[in-house]
Amino acid sequence: PASSPPPPPALPAAPTTPEAGTAPQGLRGWLRSAYRFATDRNDFRRNLLVNLGLFAAGVWVARNLTDIDLMAPQPVP
Repeated sequence: PASSPPPPPALPAAPTTPEAGTAPQGLRGWLRSAYRFATDRNDFRRNLLVNLGLFAAGVWVARNLTDIDLMAPQPVP
């Protein structure tokens, strides 16, 4: 009988407590840092980015998804 192939090498364990200021490693670290970034109430950069993102999204919606011309004269019944 044929022998089974050797098991693949074990992946290194992800760091459980990343050091402050280091880049996130892997999807789990990225999600953790994104969650911390989104939930930090005292972060000026977060507030600025969120506000600019919401503004940009609103501008995009206003320019691309609205077929209503609010300045057009309304029909008289």
